[in-house]
Amino acid sequence: MSSAPPPFQLVPGAVGSPVLLHVPHSARTVPEHVRHGIVLDDEALEAELDHITDSHTADLAARASEACGVTPWRFVNGLSRLVVDPERFPDDREEMLAAGMGAVYTRTTHRERLRPPGADAEPLLDRYFHPYARAMTAAVDDRLTATGRAVVIDVHSYPATALPYELHGAGPRPPVCLGTDGFHTPPGLLARAEAAFSGFGGTGLNSPFPGTYVPLKHYGTDRRVTALMIEIRRDLYMTEPGGPAGPGLEALASALATLVDGLMDA
Repeated sequence: MSSAPPPFQLVPGAVGSPVLLHVPHSARTVPEHVRHGIVLDDEALEAELDHITDSHTADLAARASEACGVTPWRFVNGLSRLVVDPERFPDDREEMLAAGMGAVYTRTTHRERLRPPGADAEPLLDRYFHPYARAMTAAVDDRLTATGRAVVIDVHSYPATALPYELHGAGPRPPVCLGTDGFHTPPGLLARAEAAFSGFGGTGLNSPFPGTYVPLKHYGTDRRVTALMIEIRRDLYMTEPGGPAGPGLEALASALATLVDGLMDA
């Protein structure tokens, strides 16, 4: 009998690298006991996974890491965001609650029911969300101890056409959207990302998805932790929805490696 895949994995990089590539939404795995709590039939679940998964982003981050002069660290979610979404606030601060997509989703990308009414989110938060948050916090703390700073680069993708769940879907959909935080994204980090991804038809800021991930321990208090979200429009590198990657993946990985290497001197 094969063992279940780990819920997340920290892939070590160079001791002197402050960079942590965070890949939270690339996996499609839904454990069987979680599957039982989802009301979609198998065909509908596969279709939902096609829409909601940031396909191939773990591969993109791995290729970028291999191309870097100084290897960054990688924190990769091994489970689908339909289990829990580790990037959401686990409380009423989360704006996506309005779409049924807090830390534990109750609605699909098309705003259809995903879980039964009144489903208890706490067991999933306790088993998956909180351990993930603790491990990510520890990974950031480790970079702070080793290098005096931590740079979290969120690696995401998004569909070329807005899906019904998006709260800001009417805004621009640039080839590469850069999500920022007023406290944790310094101008120099943003400028380096804009330069690194300039060759794909342009970058945009915080549309259609704003913000970036910072562990709550450091959020809004520790300026040694900087962060940026990179949202790549999926038609740049794959067949939508949920299809194979194309040649654009390698070029995007090279751009991400350029960004990471530039951060070593930042």
